[in-house]
Amino acid sequence: MIVDSEETITLIGGAKLGKEVLDRAFALGPRIVAADGGADTALAHDITPEAVIGDFDSVSETAKASLPGDALHPIDDQDSTDFDKCLRNINAPLVIGVGFSGDRLDHQLACYNTLVRHPARRCILLGTEELVFLAPPSLRIPLDPGTPMSLFPMGAVEGVSDGLRWPIAGLNFAPDGRIGTSNTATGPVEIALTSPKMLVILPETTLEIVAAALSETVAQWS
Repeated sequence: MIVDSEETITLIGGAKLGKEVLDRAFALGPRIVAADGGADTALAHDITPEAVIGDFDSVSETAKASLPGDALHPIDDQDSTDFDKCLRNINAPLVIGVGFSGDRLDHQLACYNTLVRHPARRCILLGTEELVFLAPPSLRIPLDPGTPMSLFPMGAVEGVSDGLRWPIAGLNFAPDGRIGTSNTATGPVEIALTSPKMLVILPETTLEIVAAALSETVAQWS
């Protein structure tokens, strides 16, 4: 394990990243790790990451030269993404990933794949408009009525819910079948799921609520 923390970690990717998004993540996770070229993004915001993890095909020589050698952790593996390399080498109660959406759709989809492949890691991917995370076995989120909430299956999964305009009980979800996008909260939402295959998509404004809800959920996928 490269990074072992009892605190929330902010993980910075190489996609375009605004100061407001970074500041919100940093407020919850003051320890910073960069995924490859995310080191350049961090340094551009006057933040020095404690670790840089990746295959180092996009981080600049300037960034590498400005960081201490023990902060650089190259992993020569072309069969996984930099986000995957980071997530499997960070042990923390929560990782908030920024700079992983908005630039390239294929990279963004690969990140969603990684969330499902590492269900024991709790991670929120924060974008400028939305946030995405893998649902734990059960979760309660105190959402305001009218808050958009989408559920997108990355595999076969079933569940039950309370507080959604369209309940999910009795439905069989699959990426090539029924999906749960464009739902709406009627108040606090409770969901329970049968497998670690469901992505939850919420407005970015709910970051602090979601982070607190995940931290208060005892059960997590093994």
